[in-house]
Amino acid sequence: QVQLVESGGGLAQAGGSLRLSCVASGRIFSIDEMGWFRQAPGKQRDLVASITSGNSTYYADSVKGRFTISRDNAKNTVYLQMNSLKREDTAVYYCAADRTTLRTRVAWVEYWGQGSQVTVFS
Repeated sequence: QVQLVESGGGLAQAGGSLRLSCVASGRIFSIDEMGWFRQAPGKQRDLVASITSGNSTYYADSVKGRFTISRDNAKNTVYLQMNSLKREDTAVYYCAADRTTLRTRVAWVEYWGQGSQVTVFS
C-alpha cells in the first residue's frame, strides 16, 4: 500500500501563486507516476499534471506555462507550483500515484491523497 499526504493549497488572488506538496509513504518503490488531479463542483475529476520516475512530465492544456510539477525522490515528495492563478483553477486538488500511469480512467488510479481545496478569487 501507498499513503499520500497533501499540504498546501488555500486561498489566492487571481494572478497569484500557491504550491501543493504531497508526501508518499509505504511501498513507494512500486510507484512510477505521481501527479495531481482536480475536481470543481459539478465537474469530473481531471488530470492536471503528472511526472514519472524518469521525470517525464505531462500538463493539461489549461495549465501549461502556469503550473510546474516536480519530484524530490529523496523526500518522496511531489510538488505542484501554481502561478498566474485564475478563478477557473478553483477546485479540490488530489495527489495521485500509480504503479503504471495516471493517464488513464480515474477509476483505475490506484492511490489518492485526501484532497486540498484551492480557491482563487478576483
